[in-house]
Amino acid sequence: MKIELTKLAHARSGDKGDTANVGVIALNDEIYPILVREVTEARVREHFGAMVRGPVERFELPNLGALNFLLHESLGGGGTLSLMTDAQGKTFSTALLRMKIELTDDEARRLGLA
Repeated sequence: MKIELTKLAHARSGDKGDTANVGVIALNDEIYPILVREVTEARVREHFGAMVRGPVERFELPNLGALNFLLHESLGGGGTLSLMTDAQGKTFSTALLRMKIELTDDEARRLGLA
């Protein structure tokens, strides 16, 4: 079954220059391996499409149950240079939480989502 990340995680985002930084944190320890499997660099790049012009990097933080993504060249030059509405990347976390991922029927049942 497909489900939005909003059901499995929370997120925070910000910026450094022209790079948006998005952290995705599993709601519990059982969810973290699902995030590792499903929320890949390729899927995040696909989700954001043309908004991200540079590479997407993923860093795993298993001790926090989190993934951190750097979305390079995604802020139109950054806060002081960009004419974008969100030149500091504050809404990127909400946008990523709208990404749908695949759960097995068993995972959905165990998490109370089926």
